[in-house]
Amino acid sequence: MLRLFSAISLFCALLLTNSAALAEVRVLTSIKPLQLIAAAVQDGVGSPEVLLPPGASPHHFALRPSDVRRVREVTLLYWVGPDLESFLPRVLAGRSQPDVAVQDLPGMHLRHFGDSHAAHDDHDDHDLGHDDHKAHAAPDQEAADQHDHDHRPGSLDAHLWLLPANARVIAAKMAADLASADPANAPRYQANANAFGERLEALDQRLKTRLSGLAGKPYFVFHEAYDYFEAAYGLKHAGVFSVASEVQPGARHVAAMRTRLQQAGPSCVFSEPPMRPRLAETLTAGLPVTLAELDAMGAILAVDGSGYEALLDNLANGLVDCLSAL
Repeated sequence: MLRLFSAISLFCALLLTNSAALAEVRVLTSIKPLQLIAAAVQDGVGSPEVLLPPGASPHHFALRPSDVRRVREVTLLYWVGPDLESFLPRVLAGRSQPDVAVQDLPGMHLRHFGDSHAAHDDHDDHDLGHDDHKAHAAPDQEAADQHDHDHRPGSLDAHLWLLPANARVIAAKMAADLASADPANAPRYQANANAFGERLEALDQRLKTRLSGLAGKPYFVFHEAYDYFEAAYGLKHAGVFSVASEVQPGARHVAAMRTRLQQAGPSCVFSEPPMRPRLAETLTAGLPVTLAELDAMGAILAVDGSGYEALLDNLANGLVDCLSAL
């Protein structure tokens, strides 16, 4: 009986030890799109955490003390980089373990505001001639600067997760890091990353087919967040209405925006959930314009192994549903 009790005690101790080891491998991402990629890599093994709640701006987020503790305690942390999460570098200085700014990973295809859609090679800059920026009918300069300070021509476009090729690079890095932190599950992480890459290749082909007939259809956005996706699938927004939610533009600026819409004729204007800018209804009243949404952050998506694919699918669905009716 004593021998049986000892064997059971040893077995329980081993289970507790293994459970504790697995619990120590905590993955935290700054934003939900990175969490969705991590979920594909961890599928069947663990669940990644996310720092920013739905609807929070990565440009101006204020960390709570509990957020600071999480940032400093988790095993693996992934963020885009200082061009997006400007609030993070100061806190990351207190981490004892490394963090990964995915914008710095080798093999990433990076764009800069003002880049041509005709090319998006690694770290290359291309002159757009600023044709697209003529479409900006910004409100007063203070409001424009407040909202779009990080979208200056030549600055990094940090919405890099909207390119499937970049998601594959990020997933490969996550799989390697997880395999190092949790060797017992290394084969699973690698298999998940490989399967994720294969699914993205298939999705990429489907999206190219679905979106091929939309080239040249006029649409406008309230946030210049979609250039990676557009460049991949031959699309281009006609203009960006950069407005700060806290400041209503003057009548002259609203009139200039409406002139752009009148010149475009039937078109779509996309905002981002969860809130539509107050200006949208005023701007489009009486014009042949359809208001719709594009969710670059995956705010309403479930966090599971196919969540990132759903993010891209939903973007395509939003574009197809609105633009195909023009």
